[in-house]
Amino acid sequence: MNHRVAVLVLDGAKPLDVGIPAQVFANRPTMPYQVSVCGAAAGPVAGGDGLSYHVAEGLEAFGHADTIFIPGYRNPATGEPPAEVVAALRAAHRRGVRLAAISTGAFALAATGLLDGRRATTHWHYTRALAQRYPLIRVDENVLFVDEGSVLTSAGAASGIDLCLHLVRRDHGVGLSNIVARRLVAAPYRSGGQAQYVPRSVPEPLGDVFAGTREWALGRLGEPLTLDALARHAQVSARTFSRRFVEDTGYTPMQWVLRARVDLARELLEVSDLGVEQIAARAGLGTAANLRLHFHRILGTSPTEYRTTFSS
Repeated sequence: MNHRVAVLVLDGAKPLDVGIPAQVFANRPTMPYQVSVCGAAAGPVAGGDGLSYHVAEGLEAFGHADTIFIPGYRNPATGEPPAEVVAALRAAHRRGVRLAAISTGAFALAATGLLDGRRATTHWHYTRALAQRYPLIRVDENVLFVDEGSVLTSAGAASGIDLCLHLVRRDHGVGLSNIVARRLVAAPYRSGGQAQYVPRSVPEPLGDVFAGTREWALGRLGEPLTLDALARHAQVSARTFSRRFVEDTGYTPMQWVLRARVDLARELLEVSDLGVEQIAARAGLGTAANLRLHFHRILGTSPTEYRTTFSS
């Protein structure tokens, strides 16, 4: 029998997140899968981005599913998924059904408790909210997807393609996965450990406290920047500056400076022909070895790989 895939459409569901598994596992002669789309109940579902859905099945679709996808949806950090959805996902998992969340669908999966004690990811914009709301989850913001066996999570929408192709490879090998990738005109393989390429390493928005000092520091990233120097510019003590900076941004001052320097290095890799040593010096990271170390730790890739992917 074909592997049966159910795609769960929740209120505010993002159309790309819904469409990815529906198309990857589409019913066709070459695919050993059968896909259906369902909701908390049969009928209309309000979607995100100006779209709505009409689903033929409710949660009874879980009863004949081998894998359930939970696409991302709007405003995941401000509400709980319906209790009946949470209960149905738990029951499906107990029966051995594989659960996979795309983007903010991780919040609905997290509400089941099935991610507690496990690694998981979500869209980079929501990783901190997921970690705060579900502290038992080991949230990894620097990966495209996480495979924990029976529960899987992916980052933002396009990484849902990577997750789906990963499952095809896991189920049926590289050959079929490559066929699907060619049909989608997608990269045939991106490692789940590859970094989410967020627009900035320094998160936005940041608070207003010490905004002038942050702006001052951004113009001097190639120079020595110490906690004392930042505090002097802000005209407060180093202790007060550090405490209020963390409260406002979630980062210590020197963590923020490091991430800002990595961002500058990213921009130079994208738009210049400077060597890695020169970029390290301009970004205030000292040596090429130091740049590679922090680049890999924050972005999960090397400067060379990043330049190959994103150089204009």
